[in-house]
Amino acid sequence: MKAQWISIPVDDQARALKFYTDRLGFIPKVDVPVGEDFRWLTVVSPEDTNGVEVVLEPKGHPAADTYTKALRGDGIPINQFAVEDVQAEYERLTRLGVTFTQEPTTMGPATTAVLDDTVGNLIQLIHQEEGKEADLP
Repeated sequence: MKAQWISIPVDDQARALKFYTDRLGFIPKVDVPVGEDFRWLTVVSPEDTNGVEVVLEPKGHPAADTYTKALRGDGIPINQFAVEDVQAEYERLTRLGVTFTQEPTTMGPATTAVLDDTVGNLIQLIHQEEGKEADLP
């Protein structure tokens, strides 16, 4: 078993695709109409085009909206993306007009920053120092 898709519920698929590609740098992988108003829409990292796909999932169920609003209201990211240098990504994305709710912050072996994806979610950027992973039982 392996993770192949992660879903991020979005308010607007077209706006999500533009943000995730133009700002974050992902590339489109699949774009197939599903019904009248929705698409099976995925993006991938240009560093691993056959890796995990991010599904830009339309919020078609009221519970999805309640869930994402609750996370956002509590300042909790819906997902995390690994980066090599959080500070450099923060600076690059800020120049592109991306809004951050948390500037780069180091917590033990990890440095994180949290951004607003413009389609209803907070996303965390994270870099964890190699060899300094948290100990698991």
